[in-house]
Amino acid sequence: MPRTTNNVAAHRRRKKYMLNARGYFGNRSKTYRATRQTVERAMVFSFAHRKLKKRQYRSLWITRINAACRINDMSYSQFINGLHKANIQINRKTLAHLAWHDAPAFAKLVEIAKG
Repeated sequence: MPRTTNNVAAHRRRKKYMLNARGYFGNRSKTYRATRQTVERAMVFSFAHRKLKKRQYRSLWITRINAACRINDMSYSQFINGLHKANIQINRKTLAHLAWHDAPAFAKLVEIAKG
């Protein structure tokens, strides 16, 4: 029986990893074994950091809202509580955008939250 090889499929499978490793330093982009290890590790990091990114942005938004609240003589927690009591439903991303780009509009929200 003739010997069969898996050249085409094997080459295609390896090529996927090699393409992902373009720009890596030294052996990490040249040899298959090092490339595969590096790319798989990078994929683990990218999965985890997609989750972290959301937490970090929320933290940034809260920091910006808090800074704008302090300028208007109010704490972040009092502001959020006041908005809930006034039945105003604006997410933190929008509030941070207002605080950063439109201070007068944010000041009106603070006044509503105080009342």
